Amino acid sequence: MAQDTMDAEAGKAAATMTGRSPAVTGIDPNSVYSLGASAGESERLKRQADELAGESEALLDRVQLQPGDSAIDLGCGPRGIIELLHARVSPGGRVVGLDSDPLHVAMASELAASLGLDDVDIIQADARCTELPAGVFDLVHARTLLVTVPNPADVLAEMVRLARPGGWIASLEPDAEHSIYYPRHEVLDRLRELFPIGFSRNGADPLIGRRLGELYRQAGLEDVGLEARAAVYPPRHSRRTIAADLIRAMRPQLLALGAADEAELDSLDTTLREYLDNPDVVVMPNLIFLAWGRKPSAG
Repeated sequence: MAQDTMDAEAGKAAATMTGRSPAVTGIDPNSVYSLGASAGESERLKRQADELAGESEALLDRVQLQPGDSAIDLGCGPRGIIELLHARVSPGGRVVGLDSDPLHVAMASELAASLGLDDVDIIQADARCTELPAGVFDLVHARTLLVTVPNPADVLAEMVRLARPGGWIASLEPDAEHSIYYPRHEVLDRLRELFPIGFSRNGADPLIGRRLGELYRQAGLEDVGLEARAAVYPPRHSRRTIAADLIRAMRPQLLALGAADEAELDSLDTTLREYLDNPDVVVMPNLIFLAWGRKPSAG
């Protein structure tokens, strides 16, 4: 398929899918997305776009994305990396943001409109089965998506299907096993008990970062690269409270599972945030893995 034809197909797909949700009818976000759906989680995802911008820029540096190319951000949430992608493919390129949450689709659409990003389309669909045409994107990207869903290989298979032959797949995902909170506080012990109960209830893997290279190769990708980064967040940095923010996002699920009650979660939240507000506390909450690979060219 010629490049101009692929670009036309990507643009046509985005235009015809806008406002539709054929693949998401009846989906309970709490059963698919480990952090559930809430106003607080939406705000956290908006902040995350700035918090992880440096890592996302570094990931995009690893792939050969150029002006005129087409790119899709799966699980873009209310913002994702649509601005970063737009800057890379302009002029003449096309960006699609995709999310299953209609609220996030509306928020991302409003953002694109407010910034005058005319070559950005936001659509509602399931990242596991987007119903978009195959082989039309130069880059298929996901950030902190594979870590939050059951069966991440299903999403990765869809990412590969969407990429053109010779196109790129790229992901940024955390690995939660290794963290540093110093000096330690007893509240961290309870945090470590509750986090896997809420986060992994649907089969999501908080250690997905280290698996990305293996998953990419199993999906048939070539030129696979993997890089790990560890950030220490200073006082008043918004990502310093990521542990408390994630527990807060999973509060409804933890209550429904009977893992904790309202009073304990209130106390945990207050104590944890007071501890993290201490400038002497060192916070390195997790590793961040960057992964990239190329879909084999036809023939």
